[in-house]
Amino acid sequence: MSPDLYHRNMTVPVMGYDVYTGPADYLADGVKGVIATLNPHSLIIAGKDGRFREALMAADILIPDGTGIQLAARVLKGRKIEKLAGSDLHELIIKTLDKRGGSCFYLGASEETLNRIRERMAREHPGVRAGSFSPPFRDAFTAAENDAMISMVNAFSPDVLFVGMTAPKQEKWVHEHRVKLNTPLICPVGAVFDFYAGTVKRPGKIWIRLGLEWLPRLVREPRRLWKRNFISTPLFLWCVFTEMLRRRNRRL
Repeated sequence: MSPDLYHRNMTVPVMGYDVYTGPADYLADGVKGVIATLNPHSLIIAGKDGRFREALMAADILIPDGTGIQLAARVLKGRKIEKLAGSDLHELIIKTLDKRGGSCFYLGASEETLNRIRERMAREHPGVRAGSFSPPFRDAFTAAENDAMISMVNAFSPDVLFVGMTAPKQEKWVHEHRVKLNTPLICPVGAVFDFYAGTVKRPGKIWIRLGLEWLPRLVREPRRLWKRNFISTPLFLWCVFTEMLRRRNRRL
């Protein structure tokens, strides 16, 4: 079975999206295309943003980055799936790149954050050749800026391109330009840049195991995350509940 057919057979449909359920290690080496993350917030935003939804649907693999996606799979499909956050995917990939002497490119974030990423990479994963570029901080790039970013990535020719422009901007940018990018694997991973650089601390393993990773993050960044937790999450749970009722009534 080809890799593409393999991972397509390791998915479960969740609220209109095919979510990856296979082993995490499989994604760390040899997979090609776009790996994007799906969580309750992105699912709700995509319901209002057609370009974002199109970008998510076009991703080759969607990983379940959120306990809400786990809950939906359990309630609606009777499937128990493991959460795989963007940070976990990033860690798996760079460890694999380090072992084989691969390369990656970080597109996004500030120059300070990228400097910290490169310093940590050189210290912890010296076998990885890492490049980076900090694009302008604005809602939309000019055609010249897009061309410059694509040229920098292609000149470096990385094994993996990590894009950190925050969702949904990063997913839409990848979807629009993926055919021009000379890299086999592209991962829009958002907050991973800050977590790895240490500019934002990821919650500890106990919070992750409890499915409460969102809580310390909300306490630290209430202005940025309040909509995600107090608007998107309740809307997502309501969508799951109404879908569950619809399916139950259909069976009656």
